[in-house]
Amino acid sequence: MHLSQIVDFLSTQGMPSELCGDGDIRIDAVNTLEDARPGEISFLANPRYERQLKTTKASAVVVSRKHRPSNGLNLIRTEDPYAAITALMVRLHGHRRPPQWGISEQASIAGSALLGENANIGPHVTISERVIAGQNLTVYPGCYIGPGCVLGDDVTLYPSVVLYEQVTVGSRVTIHAGTVIGEDGLGYAPVKGKWVKIPQIGWVEIGDDVEIGANCTIDRATLGATQVGSGTKFSNLIAVGHGTKIGPDCLFVAQVGLAGSVNVGKHVTMAGQAGVVGHIAIGDNATIGAKAGVINNVEAETTVLGQPAVPINEAKRQYAVIQRLPEMRQRLRDLENEIRELKKLLAEQDGAS
Repeated sequence: MHLSQIVDFLSTQGMPSELCGDGDIRIDAVNTLEDARPGEISFLANPRYERQLKTTKASAVVVSRKHRPSNGLNLIRTEDPYAAITALMVRLHGHRRPPQWGISEQASIAGSALLGENANIGPHVTISERVIAGQNLTVYPGCYIGPGCVLGDDVTLYPSVVLYEQVTVGSRVTIHAGTVIGEDGLGYAPVKGKWVKIPQIGWVEIGDDVEIGANCTIDRATLGATQVGSGTKFSNLIAVGHGTKIGPDCLFVAQVGLAGSVNVGKHVTMAGQAGVVGHIAIGDNATIGAKAGVINNVEAETTVLGQPAVPINEAKRQYAVIQRLPEMRQRLRDLENEIRELKKLLAEQDGAS
């Protein structure tokens, strides 16, 4: 596409844009400011990378409207550069396209399984009894879909995904390699000094438009359902305990772990390595900071950080004090020495009198 065509395209996507530069420049790909080459377009959404505008070799850069032309760099100015470059990446590169197996002769599909139109099933896939799937199902090699699972339209399972029995997956869901859904949760009863396994007779429900990263685990509930709400996105290595309910449009970064029976509201963001104890609630639009240890309920619209997690302003005050601990420790030692000297001096004065 030429830059002039890109501006027109963004306008059709509801992102009115302004070109500052040569509209005849041809663009073939999207790249970072650091790695871009002539013929490629990049973007600036984070101010920390602004200095790279002076060194980038990109033919054009998508920026916010506050930026003015400089150094002869071709700019496309728009309200939301990140949204604009996302639309351009889809337009220029598209999404990953899986191989087309049809239904591989090396797949094992139970006679009672019902698959919709355009099923694309790779080799060494097992689809068990009573599975029901909608149209355009894509299953990469090595996947296992257990008895009684129900999958909606346009579901993609990447290699070695495992769905235990009675897992429900909505439409337009993507599950990446190595993820396991519906395994037994940590359910054991202490009986006479022994741990007795409690049957995990619940199930898992995944809503529409969910994407789950690689090597995630989502436990089935002991009773009832473990739920992941529509539109929620997981990075890799997310662990969700049994009976936890996650609302719509949440975003979990890598290595987040939730214990059982947690209730998570809508549009909650959890940064990397955050951990949540069981049987608490996290309100709508809350943000959990990186490595936070959440042991109490979190109110809606709140950002928490730290171990244990507290509101972010309090956490910042705590961190400020922690950074001064060496200095405060030395000051305490100096004060202790001063007190000892004063006591010694007072004792000498009392003896002299």
